[in-house]
Amino acid sequence: MSDSTVSTASTARLSVFKTYKLYVGGKFPRSESGRVYEVSDSKGKWLANAPLSSRKDARDAVVAARKAFGGWSGATAYNRGQILYRVAEMLEGRREQFVREVGEAEGLSKSKAAAVVDAAIDRWVWYAGWTDKIGQITGGANPVAGPFFNLSTSEPTGVVTVVAPQDSSFLGLVSVIAPVIATGNTAVVIASEKSPLPALSLGEVLATSDLPGGVVNILSGKAAEMGPHLASHQDVNAIDLAGAGAELAKELEIAAADNLKRVLRPQSVDNWNADPGTARLTAFLEIKTVWHPTGSLGSGGSSY
Repeated sequence: MSDSTVSTASTARLSVFKTYKLYVGGKFPRSESGRVYEVSDSKGKWLANAPLSSRKDARDAVVAARKAFGGWSGATAYNRGQILYRVAEMLEGRREQFVREVGEAEGLSKSKAAAVVDAAIDRWVWYAGWTDKIGQITGGANPVAGPFFNLSTSEPTGVVTVVAPQDSSFLGLVSVIAPVIATGNTAVVIASEKSPLPALSLGEVLATSDLPGGVVNILSGKAAEMGPHLASHQDVNAIDLAGAGAELAKELEIAAADNLKRVLRPQSVDNWNADPGTARLTAFLEIKTVWHPTGSLGSGGSSY
């Protein structure tokens, strides 16, 4: 076969379009409803069809998150940090893909999209470093008036629903997912409705980075459709309303009161690049305090 024939054959091949799927329980199902919706770039150009998740998909994600919670919360903080760092390594390896997807999603030039992706990877590394340190600022020995040890330690809240930011498809997404799982919680994430592709691609990274299936579950579609169901779900322990509009946030907060969920209300974030602090790390932690008598040694009143 001549070189010209090979060249003609290579230029005539069909494009292989990517099929985006949900990420639930460590697997990649299509929506059980069979629905999809069109995702376009900032100029209205079609990019892909994303799954339009249903309430059944949301329920399946909660089941997967609950199943994964025991093992993930029971892992050592050091081990969780290792796994989160591995996620950052995998993100670095697929950097060019995310630069393209973020640029298309947010209408950014390649250089600006690259800066956003680099910031997101750095943010993930930053949270990975906190896994075995957050306990030092949320707990400790408490001084009490009596012969007791009084110790406070932090524990994860449980299954957390996260409504991801709408306008920051990757950096904002990472900034709300990473702190939830760094502290031992599991997450059900509703990706940005208008720009879900970076979130769905993140699922592919999580699946190949030692993160146990079910720790993070990513749904695409309408937050107004899935949100109320997840907010009222009796096996969801908390909800982050980062990407919910004012009206939807109020509706979800009311629904969340049914089983006394922790609620992180929408925060005004002008720049996701800003230092995030530890607020999101501590938002979904419970503090357990244990009292124990010190005992007495002899009539002299010495104690230990």
